[in-house]
Amino acid sequence: MIPWLTGAPHFPPVESALDEPPGLLAAGGALTPEWLLAAYQQGIFPWYSAGEPILWWSPDPRLVLAPARMKISRSLRRTLRQPRFEIRFDTAFPAVVEACAQPREPGGSTWITAEMQVAYRRMHELGYAHSVEAWDEEGLAGGLYGIAVGRAFFGESMFSRRTDASKVALAHLARYLESRDFAVIDCQMTTRHLLSLGAFEIPRAEFRAGLATWTREGDGPGRWSEDASRGLF
Repeated sequence: MIPWLTGAPHFPPVESALDEPPGLLAAGGALTPEWLLAAYQQGIFPWYSAGEPILWWSPDPRLVLAPARMKISRSLRRTLRQPRFEIRFDTAFPAVVEACAQPREPGGSTWITAEMQVAYRRMHELGYAHSVEAWDEEGLAGGLYGIAVGRAFFGESMFSRRTDASKVALAHLARYLESRDFAVIDCQMTTRHLLSLGAFEIPRAEFRAGLATWTREGDGPGRWSEDASRGLF
C-alpha cells in the first residue's frame, strides 16, 4: 500500500517508495504549483494515466545528464552546423506540451493528461516551466519541455516531427544550461536513447543530496529569452 496525500504538500520519505512498480511513492495530492515545487525539490515527480489518481514517483537509481557531458555524435554535430532548424525558447510552450502529449503510436495512450497540461502551463506562466523549440519552414518540428528550479532542470518530455529535431533542441538546452552553471538535467527514467546521449544513473540518495543544494542556488523563476540559443553552436 502507498499513502494517500491530502491537505498541504507533504510527501512520505522517498526511501519508502515501492520496488515494484519501481519508485511509486504515493497517490493523491494536487497538481498546483505548491505541490509540484515541493515534489521536484525532493526528487519526486507526477506520472499517471487518464482515469487514475495522481501518482507520485521517486525511482532509484535516477537517470541524470550533466549539461557539459552530453554526447554529440558526428552526424548530430553536422546537423547543428547546418541551418536546418531555428531554435527558440519559451515561444510556444502550450504547443510543445500538446505535441508531447500525442500518443507515440495509433490507438496508444498518454500520461500527459489534460489536467497535466493545464498544470504545466500554469508553471510556465509562473516562470518555472520552459520549452525549447526547433522550427523549420514547415513550422514546429520538435522540442522539449521541463521545469527549472535553481540550478536543476527537470526534463519532462520531448517530441520530433522531423529527424533530429528533438536532439537538436536537447543539445541547445544542455549548452544553454551549461552557460548558466546548471548542475543537472533530471531524466527521471532510464532509457537506451538517453544513455546514448550521455545520461547516467546515480543513487537516489545522491540525487536528493544534490537537489538540497542545487534547487536553492542560481536564478529565480522567469521567462527565458526567445533567442537565448543564439551563438551556442
